[in-house]
Amino acid sequence: MSTIPAPLVVAIDGPSGSGKSSVSRAVARSLGLAYLDTGAMYRAATWWCVDQGVALTDTGAVADAVRALPLVMGVDPQDPTVVVGGTDVTAAIRETAVSAAVSAVATNLDVRAELGRLQRAAIDAERAAGSFSGGRGIVAEGRDITTVVAPDADVRVLLTASEEARLARRALDVHGTADAEAVEATRDQVLRRDADDSTVVEFHTAADGVVTVDSSHLDFQETVDAVLAVVAASTARA
Repeated sequence: MSTIPAPLVVAIDGPSGSGKSSVSRAVARSLGLAYLDTGAMYRAATWWCVDQGVALTDTGAVADAVRALPLVMGVDPQDPTVVVGGTDVTAAIRETAVSAAVSAVATNLDVRAELGRLQRAAIDAERAAGSFSGGRGIVAEGRDITTVVAPDADVRVLLTASEEARLARRALDVHGTADAEAVEATRDQVLRRDADDSTVVEFHTAADGVVTVDSSHLDFQETVDAVLAVVAASTARA
C-alpha cells in the first residue's frame, strides 16, 4: 500500500453482474480508499421519486425531484450506506420494485447530469485531507464512471464477464442459487437493464486508456487481485 500515490482515484465500470460493486469494495478496502457506488445513487433517486409520488414517465418531474434529492452516500467500503431525507434506504433500494423501475430514471439525461455532478463532487471530496479516506482517494464504480464522470481517474478499469457468468452471479446474489430457474428469473432484470442503459452510455467496450479485466473464468479473489494488479501497474507507470 505504501507504493500507492495519494490521492488516488480508481474508476471501475462494466455491465450488470460483472461484479463491479463487490470487487470495487474489496479493492477500496485493500488500498485504504473510500468507495462510491454510483449505481446506488440511481436506485436512491428512483426510490425517492416513487416515495414522492412522481410518475417515472414524467421526465421533467423526475429531473426536478432528483435535483431536490436529499441524498447522503456513505463511502466506507466496510459499510456503504445510502440515506435519503434521513431514512436509511440501503436495503430498500435493492428490492425488486426499485430494480424493475431504475432504468426509467437512469436513462433520463437530466438526471444523469445532476447525479454526475454529485458523483464528481464526492470524488473531489476524497482528494481532500479532511475526507473519509484522509485524502488517500476513492474507488468509484458505475456504468459511465470511466468515460463521463471521471475520465481523468488515475486508474480506469472495465470489469466484464460473459453473459452466462453474469447471469449466474446475479442469480446467486438475488436468489441464493444459480440453478436454471434462478438464472432465468434474473435474465430480464440483467439483460433488459443493460439494454436500456446502453442507450445513454457505453459500458461494454473499453474506451481509450481503460483496461479491460474479464472475470468470466476468475473467482472473486482472483478478480480483486487482477484489478489490484492493474492499479499497481498503472500507478507504477505514472
